[in-house]
Parts: sequence; C-alpha cells; structure tokens
Amino acid sequence: MDNYTGKRLDGRYEIQEVIGVGGMAVVYKAYDNIDDRTVAVKILKDEYLANEEFRRRFKNESKAIAVLSHPNIVKVFNVSYGDRLQYIVMEHVEGITLKEYIEQQGRLGIKETVHFTIQILRALQHAHDKGIVHRDIKPQNIMLLSNGNIKVTDFGIARFSYSDTKTMTDSAIGSVHYISPEQARGDSTDSRADIYSVGVVMYEMLTGQLPFQSDNSVSVALMQLQSDPTKPRELNSSIPVGLEQIVMHAMQKNNKDRYQSAAEMLLDIEEFKRNPTIRFQRDYFVDTDPTKFVPKKGVVSQPAIKTPSHSAVQPQMPVYDEYDDEDDEPKKSKGGLIAIGVIIGLLVISILGFAFMYFFTDVFTGEMVTVPKFVGYNYETDIKDNPEYRNFRFEISTISNSAYENGTVFDQEPDSGQKMSKDNNVVQLAIVQNEQKVVIPSVVGLGYEPAKQTLENKGLTVKLAPMLSLTEEFGTVIKTDPEADTEVDSGSVIIVYYASTDELVEVPAIANVGFDTETARLFLESVQLVMDTEIKEENSNEPLGTVIAQSPEAGEKVMPNSKVTITISNGIPESSEATLNINLPASGSSGKFEVYVSNEPLITKSLLLDGSPYTFTIEGSGENVSVKIYIDNKEYYTCVVDFTKDPAVVSQGTYSSQSPIVNTGRIQMPSVIGMTTDQAISSLVAAGFNSNNIHINPTIVYSDSENGVVIAQNPQATSSGIIGITQTYDSNTQITLTVGQKEGI
Repeated sequence: MDNYTGKRLDGRYEIQEVIGVGGMAVVYKAYDNIDDRTVAVKILKDEYLANEEFRRRFKNESKAIAVLSHPNIVKVFNVSYGDRLQYIVMEHVEGITLKEYIEQQGRLGIKETVHFTIQILRALQHAHDKGIVHRDIKPQNIMLLSNGNIKVTDFGIARFSYSDTKTMTDSAIGSVHYISPEQARGDSTDSRADIYSVGVVMYEMLTGQLPFQSDNSVSVALMQLQSDPTKPRELNSSIPVGLEQIVMHAMQKNNKDRYQSAAEMLLDIEEFKRNPTIRFQRDYFVDTDPTKFVPKKGVVSQPAIKTPSHSAVQPQMPVYDEYDDEDDEPKKSKGGLIAIGVIIGLLVISILGFAFMYFFTDVFTGEMVTVPKFVGYNYETDIKDNPEYRNFRFEISTISNSAYENGTVFDQEPDSGQKMSKDNNVVQLAIVQNEQKVVIPSVVGLGYEPAKQTLENKGLTVKLAPMLSLTEEFGTVIKTDPEADTEVDSGSVIIVYYASTDELVEVPAIANVGFDTETARLFLESVQLVMDTEIKEENSNEPLGTVIAQSPEAGEKVMPNSKVTITISNGIPESSEATLNINLPASGSSGKFEVYVSNEPLITKSLLLDGSPYTFTIEGSGENVSVKIYIDNKEYYTCVVDFTKDPAVVSQGTYSSQSPIVNTGRIQMPSVIGMTTDQAISSLVAAGFNSNNIHINPTIVYSDSENGVVIAQNPQATSSGIIGITQTYDSNTQITLTVGQKEGI
C-alpha cells in the first residue's frame, strides 16, 4: 500500500507519511518545497491505474474540486494524470472527521448541529451553483477543524449536473447509509440527492445513530427505498419540533417533496436560529399511496357481510358443545370425493369456455365491441370527439411522468383487444399531466403580503426572508430568488426578500489570513457582503494574489450587501536581503569600507585589509539595482542585485581593475552542488568569482531529484590540505557547472 513515503514526486512534493486510505486512493502528508507549505497528496492506488472506470472517477474528483473555491471545501493546488502515477495535491487540513467527533460525543447538541449543517449547506450551495453534485455526503467526508469550522472533502464520485448523472448500480454509489432513494434505485440524480444526505447527517448528529441500520448494505438500501425512519424526537426528546421538521423535510423519499436547493434549506435553518420554538406548517411521511394487499392468483376475497341498519337483532354465531364426538359426523367415502372433484372440474371448464366466448367472440350477442389501443395517443387530438370511438365512453384520470408529453395516454382499462358490451362501454384512460411551467411575475416594490398573494395566485410556493435596508420602507419587496421572468415548475418555491431593520453585518477578517481573491469573495458572500470588483495591488512578501489589506476593516459593522475593497500582493517583495561575500585586499592596514546601493550610501565602516574573505548583508528593493563597494574612496567591487526575489539574487559581480589597491587575496571555492543554476551562479558571484567565466554543462539524468540542479563542479569546493593549507582560486578562474537535465525536456 505505502509505496511513496520518503520519495519526492516530480522533484517537488516530498512524501512524509500516510494520513488516510480510501477505496481507490491513499492520502499522504507531503511538503511542497517550491511553495514552502504542507499539503495533502491523494494518489490513485497502483492496482487501479489500468482500470478506466477508476481513472475516470479520479479525474472527476480533480475536475470537480478544481472549479470550486470556498472556505468550507478543501482546496486543490495541483493535479497529475500520468500513465504510471495519478495524484491530486490538496490543502492539508489538520483535524478529525465529523464521524469521529460524533462517535466521541455520542450525539451533538442543537447549536453544534445547526452550526455544522449551515457550513455544509453553504459548501454544497457553492458546488451546486458550479454544477457539481457531490453524491457522497457523509460525516466521514467532512473534516472538523480545531476552530469549529468544517471542510467538505472527497468529491470522488461527484458529477457535473449537466453530464450523465445516472448512478451506476455496479459501481460505487456513495455510502449506503447516507444515499438518497433515487441513488439506491439507480435513477438520475441531481442536487436534491445531496440534500437527502445532509438530512441523514443531521439525524445522526442529533440522535447519535443512523436512521436505517442492518447487517448488510442491500437491506439498508431497501430501507432507504421503502421504510420510514424513527422520528428523531422519539430517540432524543430534547430536539425542538422545528429542527425535527427540517430533518424530515430533507429526508423525503420523493425528491420533489424535499428542499429543492441548499439555499432553501438554509433559509429554514436561519428561521429556526432566530426562533427555536418555531413549528413549520408541514407533515411528513404521510402515506398517500398505502400498500395494497394483492391476493394470490385464483384466490377470491370474501365480501364483507353488511348488517342492515334497521335490524335490531345482531346475528349470533352457532354454539358448539366442546364435548361433541367427532365420530358423529358422517364420513365421506373415497368414491364420493372423486365424483365431487370431477363435477367441480367440469364446472370450471364450462365457466372458462363461457367467459372466453363472451369476452372474445360474438357468439352470445352481436352488440360486443373490441377495445382499441389508446396507449401512446394524445387524448385531445387523437381520441376525444373521434367518430371511430363513438361506441366508447371515457373516464379520465391524470398521472405525472416526465418521459411522456402532456395529454398522452399512459395506461388504459380494459386493455386493447378485449371485448366489451356497447351497453357497458366505459374505458378508463390515465393521461399524462406533468407540472405546468409558470413565469415568475415581478413583485419588486410591492409589500410582501400582496407580493405573496400574487405569486401564490400563479400556483407558486412563497417563502419570506428579511433583508436589511435603510432606504426602503419596511416590508417592501427588494428581490426574489429566482428573479422575475424566470420560467419554473408550478408549485416551485420562490424566496421573497423584503426590507427589514435587522442587525447590521460584521465584516469578517479576509486580509493577512492567506485568502486568495476567490476565497475572499465567497467568504464575503456567505455573510451577505460583496467584494469590490476594483482590486488594488501592492508589493508584499506574501504570495502573488494573496489578500493583504481590506476596507472596511475586520470587525466593523455595515449593511448587508455592502462592498468590501481588498488589496492583494503582486508577488514582488517590498524589500529583500542579499548576502555578499568578497575578498578584501591584503594591504596589512585598516581601510575605509563603504557600500553604495543605487548610489546611496548604505554601509560605512573601518576594516582590517588582511586579504581575508568578508561576508555582509544588504537590504533593498527593486530589480537590477546597482551595488558598489569602495575601499579608501576607490571603487573596488561592483555587482547587480534583484531585490524582487526573496532572497535577493546577486549577478555580474566584478572586481575593479582600475583600483590602485592590489588584490593579492585569493578566493575560496564554495560548494554549489544541489543548487539550481541561478542559485549556483549567484553564490559564486557573491563569493567573488567573475560570472563571465562560469560555464554550464548540461548532462542527461533520469532522476527527478537531479533534474535542473548542479550535480558536479570543476574546480571542486575548497577543502583543507593535509598540512592545513586551504586551497584558494583567482577571481577569474574558469568554472564549469554540470547541470542535470531529464531526457526530452
């Protein structure tokens, strides 16, 4: 299983330890030596590399996470789809799973459950808005951080909602205890499948147990399809009624009866937070289609005997003496039984023959007609008022089936081909009548009561939501979700936002916490704030694109939907340090040592000029900055420094040939093996060697760790001789660096 610990992937990710094992992948903790951070690397198991289905699912996960950026969803940094190795590099999250936390606590409190559920729903709302359905929401895939925040992980069987969303019954369909009924059936799934799973997670948090449990997964799947769960309040009486109603609404077996979006479910939870005693006007698990007893073939149920209402005397059951002798009953002879059997057989054959001639021939009457096939035809255009069917009377019922057009006959009774009398000529037709589409009218500017009435008159369901406004009169409709002129199904839920004077929103901290612009934008939206589209950039030592300043500041209170302006790092450090290593002249006396950066004095001091190496550090900003060193007022050494890198890069280091001070000192050769080409040249120049005399010799290597770095140098680094003499070199020494290069790059 563990084939990668201690190795480096692509010369960048140093694998440290296994932190998780899943069905198709192993997750490792790793160090990213380029971005200098700890990451999680999810590697597809070797045995699945040749399996196209697992490779497809692994790609699905990386594609799904790549389009998502939300504080409550684990972030992806990099992906690799090689033939011999496939992996995803993700944000490393320190914490435990929600499943582990539930097992530790037994069951969670009301506040904790609501707090976690809100974050899960916000993550799903973001994913659903991006067209991603998770399809495997469960506590094992939710990480709990030490600060109480959660992150949704493992999009391994996620789907884009516009792609094929049918769940394959011969492959993973999510954990059976949490999947929706439509997933268990293998039907098409959409975002409402995730809503069902959230309901199950809430159920487990509140009660400490799962709604359906059995010894095998098939039994659990059947329960998801056929059984109703025990009400949460029967397991934990401290659960408020309103919260139980939210759980049961999310867990409705028919997806049309559930919350239709994460936003809709969030709205009810927010109402519950404001008023924990709330009771929603809804009942759940009312069996509108109860199971009917179907008798075995050939068994006819006995009709109930009705007693006339005017009868004053109730019929009495006969009383038998418990001591009656069974021998008093006359015994039937064997021959008598055979005779009775023959008579019954002949009678049955006669009845069947009569029925056949009656229903399928015209032997008994010339007034019989044959029932045509009506299934598949449109009732209004093909059947109604059609003279061909003048001998039939139709009784109409409706049925919903999205696979058929409205008005199409879905079923008929009697079936086509059967005979029926003209006097008893009623044919029952089940006609498809799908939900009608409704265009949402504009109600912006109305009071919320007339707006609610207007929408309900159109056959829509209305939910009211307050929105802070200091300009609109209380109760005035500000907007609807979906917006006006949108076409929706009849009965769809429309959220009406009306002006209110609720509390202002507290601006969260988004600067200097490591957020990029997209994460900051989503975080602000989650608390009803908006990020200003005009983004400022400034020099900073933070990574490119990181938010480094905000206005208003964190903690200030503003109106919902207020703009927050951010400033991001342009990736250029405000300043950085460069380390220079030069050889002093050997005059044997003290001298004046000066350093000028961009012709501005930076260092002035007195040094003993004894020919020894001298190392010092300078700080500055900008690119291609000129640095000059003077000794006793004479130019001695010059170089160019790029302070936009951290650490700064030194180049073009040269000792002045015009200096009257004789440089009798020689330079020690530093070791640059293992450095990149730029780092090696910078180190040699800083030591005092002439950059024009440094030559690069590329050589083919096969190891990622040797690619792009110095693997040999000539002359070699300085070392002490056997009699203590240190080897040194002239500043113009020719230096050759052998640099590894992978074949084909």
